[in-house]
Amino acid sequence: MQRYHATHPDDYKKYSGLCRMVQKLVNILMKMDHKDPFRVEMTDMLLEKLYNIGVLPSKHNADALKVCERITVSSFFRRRLSTVLVRLKFCEHLKEAITYIQQGHVRVGPETVTDPAFLVTRNMEDFITWVDSSKIKRKVLQYNDQLDDYDAMT
Repeated sequence: MQRYHATHPDDYKKYSGLCRMVQKLVNILMKMDHKDPFRVEMTDMLLEKLYNIGVLPSKHNADALKVCERITVSSFFRRRLSTVLVRLKFCEHLKEAITYIQQGHVRVGPETVTDPAFLVTRNMEDFITWVDSSKIKRKVLQYNDQLDDYDAMT
């Protein structure tokens, strides 16, 4: 929790519960016959879901269920908005990212997000930007010589 600057202990409990549910499902699937169509379908659905969330690195793996069994709480913490901002180089430090999010400088798609615990899926990663009225966005544009004078007047 310290590593990812999690402020609410409930977050750890939720992610731990998700890990337990995935591990239980994997154990049930592993007990079934390899050629059972239900097992194949459920395995594909589980892999697809975990890949789309961003918890798994790839959805096509020979030992896919064994990889699913090793999912940890930190793999969910790595998908939080604050951690993704640092990984995408919006900020240098996690604490800085949390501050920017809480102050309302970051949006995901059209929505401004103020919760650093917001889970970002793979699809949402491309839509993380600064809020239009953010002074940080203005500084970044100014630094990159992309600031439009018209925008500066508004």
